[in-house]
Amino acid sequence: MTDMAELPDEPTGWLSDRELDHVRSELPLVYVNVIPVRINPMGEVTEVGLLLRAYDGVISRAVVAGRVLYHERIRDAIVRNMEKDLGLAAMPQVPLSPTPLAVAEYFPTTGVTPFHDSRQHAVALVYVVPVAGTCEPQQDALDLTWLSPEEAASDEVAEEMAGGQHVLLRQALAHCGALT
Repeated sequence: MTDMAELPDEPTGWLSDRELDHVRSELPLVYVNVIPVRINPMGEVTEVGLLLRAYDGVISRAVVAGRVLYHERIRDAIVRNMEKDLGLAAMPQVPLSPTPLAVAEYFPTTGVTPFHDSRQHAVALVYVVPVAGTCEPQQDALDLTWLSPEEAASDEVAEEMAGGQHVLLRQALAHCGALT
């Protein structure tokens, strides 16, 4: 049995690159995938925010995504990852319930599910989160584009998204009643 005195007071949740590579090769990781939206006073989605990212030499559109850290609540992971990608002034309206609208299983092997991540097996909890503030792309996000729900669900945008995220985007918009 481990003595509690041996554990750090507050686990950081961060792993070194080497440790993360090892964990990714052995275990599925938990992520959040968040579709930032702007809504009107009736709660209807008017705009969808999509990031532009560069990964493995490919530029693609993407939703906000990031790991859930050890000892981190889902709500906190949503806010942290939104602030990481959209800035501190995004003012996300955290969902009342941490129940996701969907669960996406990303596999390093293509074809197992519509979702693919060459680095790892990941399980992503999917949310649509309204933002009330100013959003600016941060860290590895190159740009942020606001699209109408119809534009975001288009085949043209789907072709610009990687890893099957266009499937999530369409599921989320349908869930919100934003697609007719």
